[in-house]
Amino acid sequence: MQEEKQVFAKIDSYKDLVVEMQTRMIACPAVSPHSDGDGEDAKAQYLLGLLKTMKFDELYVIDVKDPKSKTGVRPNIVAKYYGQNKSKNLWVMAHMDIVPPGDLSLWKTDPFKAVVKGDKIYGRGSEDNHQGIISGLLTVKAFMDLGIRPPYNYSLLINADEELGSEYGIVALLKKHKKTFAKEDMFLVPDGGNPDGTMVEIAEKNMLWVKFTVYGHQAHASMPLCGVNASRVGSILSIKLDEALHKKFNKKDKLFAPELTSTFEPTKHEANVPNVNTIPGTDVFYFDCRILPCYKNDDVLKEIARVVKAVEKQYKVKIKVETPINDVSLPTDKKHPLVNLVVQAAKDVYKNQPKPIGVGGGSVAAYFRNAGYPAVVFSKLFDMAHQPNEYSSIKNTLGDAKVFALAALRMK
Repeated sequence: MQEEKQVFAKIDSYKDLVVEMQTRMIACPAVSPHSDGDGEDAKAQYLLGLLKTMKFDELYVIDVKDPKSKTGVRPNIVAKYYGQNKSKNLWVMAHMDIVPPGDLSLWKTDPFKAVVKGDKIYGRGSEDNHQGIISGLLTVKAFMDLGIRPPYNYSLLINADEELGSEYGIVALLKKHKKTFAKEDMFLVPDGGNPDGTMVEIAEKNMLWVKFTVYGHQAHASMPLCGVNASRVGSILSIKLDEALHKKFNKKDKLFAPELTSTFEPTKHEANVPNVNTIPGTDVFYFDCRILPCYKNDDVLKEIARVVKAVEKQYKVKIKVETPINDVSLPTDKKHPLVNLVVQAAKDVYKNQPKPIGVGGGSVAAYFRNAGYPAVVFSKLFDMAHQPNEYSSIKNTLGDAKVFALAALRMK
């Protein structure tokens, strides 16, 4: 207990460092080169300079080739502080890249200049994901400054390319740099949470995006018998899919409260004919499906194929089905020691009632889980990610660092 109190006091002394790091990183707009940005290089160089002043036992960069990047690579930083037992790592993984600021007229401040107002630091990337980077770093800095070696290695993984799918980040590392990770490693991902710090995310629904293209026959709207209205058939198909999928895949899972069931939402609809008096010969629309882990995406696709075939036969059309995204996410066992450690640590720091939950959205933690590693997503956040006037809380940044410290110190 005395050691934990010392660590807490040391973390509380880093408030000025939080402001300094946010100021420097916000000024490095690490937008992906695939979104017309400059990538993570400037931010990575700043962080490397800072990390080199600390007492890491290993510090290196894994560059992943990306021809669109100005440097030809996307940097991923690894920093390890050895524990008493070096057989496994507690990784804290956060990402350097950010999304563009969007409509600048909606911002009250310059999105790439940090503005401090009380406990809040405004700027693009401040919460998503600078808070996670800083919290992870403050934890290990406190260990170093106090001369504490945790039971196992405390390791930082500061990644590229999270916002656009992690192809040049964790996906590449798991595929081509597997030796970076040990068999018994665990991952804590501070890139999701809620304002009261009670959300300990351990599972995600499978994600399936489906594109439907209905091919009818274009004709004048005053002579519908001369054509086949693809828009009408598309509307009918959408309703039939909605009914069939919800009926067949209707199990509930309390882990995923409040959305207890799988969800099947018709979303994007592409433009067809430009004028009112023409029956469209083609209709294109999409479904966003978030599927409970107890179901297989392939079974959902089989049900979709059944409904599509019936509609094709009834309305004499052809329907093309494509899957832009078809991702499966394995859960982390809620009885795993890492889950219990994070839940108890959050409770001790924030005096709240955290609990393990599942979410409908996707996170980078899924890549670790699917590779066989336990992964927990936790932060105390105000859900400002991707919004105009994004801000991060200094208090939450320090608090999360304490949560990570307790989890690391209490490992057995």
